[in-house]
Amino acid sequence: MHNPRDLRSANRPERERSPDIEEGVTGAELDKVTRAQLRTLETRNGEWVAKHLVMAGRLIDDDPELAFQHALAASRRGGRLAAVREAVGLTAYAAGHYGEALREFRTFRRISGSNVHLPLMADSERGLGRPDRALDIARGEEVAELDVAGQVELAMVVSGARADLGQQDAALAALEIPQLDKNRAFSYSPRLFRAYADALEAVGRAEEASSWRRQAALADHALSGDEEPEIIDLDEDGDGDGETDSAAPEQ
Repeated sequence: MHNPRDLRSANRPERERSPDIEEGVTGAELDKVTRAQLRTLETRNGEWVAKHLVMAGRLIDDDPELAFQHALAASRRGGRLAAVREAVGLTAYAAGHYGEALREFRTFRRISGSNVHLPLMADSERGLGRPDRALDIARGEEVAELDVAGQVELAMVVSGARADLGQQDAALAALEIPQLDKNRAFSYSPRLFRAYADALEAVGRAEEASSWRRQAALADHALSGDEEPEIIDLDEDGDGDGETDSAAPEQ
């Protein structure tokens, strides 16, 4: 798909062009922090980059490859901005381009000083067939800077890396963290419960795995409202069996 309004100065046939921007996209849809970064660009460039970032965000779930192309288009005019490199990394990861994702996340971290994407960096190493490197990232001092959701995400990556190495017991143990509370649901709980169920099944504990899958479905249902609360009690009607007594983490 070629964009007839492509801003690239040459637009020579051999030059890759950007994908089309949907009608009505203005760039104002972006959050305030990203818009502030874009104000450092020349006005026309900033508008161009903003529109492609909006398109990347809209498409990342349904068409990650096209979202990646939009993020790349944004990077051609705004590649020195952290928000742009982050968008390229996220869309590359979603599209399965793990080498590109890893490079972009490293660049984002260098520009921004943020370690928020350490879990995705580790999982990108897994995607490249390097579970040992994923575990090296998980052992780094920077991991302490992750918020609760990031810690949970990293635990799931570590579990996957252990499973990649054939270490099923270690994969199970990696998920036995305080946030694995069967009677409480946070945004990350359904995925954590399912990951734990898979790990249980891998070590032959199928009955327990089924119980955790049921709880994952219950958490999904509880969290499906229009306004997601910080925490949901899954045991109000006695549905939870209390196998895990960990205290819910503060948010």
